[in-house]
Amino acid sequence: MMKFFAALLCVFTGFAHAEPAMLTDLALPYLAAAPADSKDKPLIIFLHGYGSDERDLFGIKDELSQDYTYLSVRAPLEVDGGGYKWFTQDTDQAEYEGVTSDVDKSTDLLRTFIEQATEKYATQPDKVVLIGFSQGAMMSYQIGLQHPELVHGIAPLSGKILAALNARLKPADGLKSLKVFIGHGSADNRVPFSGATEAQTMLENLLITPEFHSYAGAGHTITSAEVTDLKRWLEGVLK
Repeated sequence: MMKFFAALLCVFTGFAHAEPAMLTDLALPYLAAAPADSKDKPLIIFLHGYGSDERDLFGIKDELSQDYTYLSVRAPLEVDGGGYKWFTQDTDQAEYEGVTSDVDKSTDLLRTFIEQATEKYATQPDKVVLIGFSQGAMMSYQIGLQHPELVHGIAPLSGKILAALNARLKPADGLKSLKVFIGHGSADNRVPFSGATEAQTMLENLLITPEFHSYAGAGHTITSAEVTDLKRWLEGVLK
């Protein structure tokens, strides 16, 4: 869904840097860009969408603080024809939902990855933020709402809270400190805008107040305005 995004970023950032080598020492393959000393620095983890890979969102880092550690993770399941996914879509459902067994396996892998990355880069969970697009956004909800002890915040972009996860949720003290940025294009025809508004309501029922941004006329993509808003939010929650 976001294979074109790296090219889009080149247009509005002008960068064309060589990509770092793929790393495979943690639970999932990933790209990394870290300051010389990552100890106690914010750790930002990108989660790509369906049919894409770890390169897709990595360019966003060039628009954000250069004092953070950035990792971009490859989802564990291959897509026919190329790319990767976090889960198979459950086509028996009227809405966009995932096959629960896939979602749960990917959630477990991602949870382990976050724990390993937090240790490797010598930081703390209260400095970890997940930024996910589409399926990656849905996975950020999976982690943030079930394992809030692992992260300080999540930024689901063009996503939704899957029904199976919603059915498990209830207010808990551990959720109250979770920071959430929701971004979604109003003209998204892949994951409808209602996914964002419904997520906002679900979060408020959990006593979480997300920062909500809608982007008029935008489809299933990330706009430069959204990256600007995301940068401002990150700087606010990672003071």
